[in-house]
Amino acid sequence: MPAAKMPAQLDLRVLYSDHHGWLFGWLKWRMGNAADAADLAQETFLRLILKPAPGDMRSPGEARAYLRTVAQGMCIDLWRRRQVEQAWLDTLAAQPEAVFPSPEHRAIVIETLMEIGALISRLGQKAQQAFVMAQIHGMPTRDIALELGVSERMVQKYLSQAMLSLILVDAGLSN
Repeated sequence: MPAAKMPAQLDLRVLYSDHHGWLFGWLKWRMGNAADAADLAQETFLRLILKPAPGDMRSPGEARAYLRTVAQGMCIDLWRRRQVEQAWLDTLAAQPEAVFPSPEHRAIVIETLMEIGALISRLGQKAQQAFVMAQIHGMPTRDIALELGVSERMVQKYLSQAMLSLILVDAGLSN
């Protein structure tokens, strides 16, 4: 093992030993669930291995603030994913059992919905709303324009932006 990498590994070990218990406790309080807290605490430190923290975390306060910020983002991601999953399961529950997809298919659909959600969240607020109204609620351009207080041409522009973003990701030209 190169000597240059040793200090960073030691810092991560120290960071983990000094703050894992605190982070787990904070996540348990935040999530209300020890299993979710344990998973998110481990994933927080895994993210630090994959993408080291910017700058030095010289004080325990700086370290905890950074860990809390990373973990908070992961909590939000988990809650969003669960909302998407629940909406998908509610939709499936309304379908006849014969059309009920396999667990693998459901997992793929949920993952795809999460990816689309992350992609659409990069758009402006009105573009996001226009996309959801058109694609999820099936609203015509005219109704979306009235709802958003913009022209039909602007709605078409919003929808084009969203579709272009999806096409670029599908083509592997964006992420």
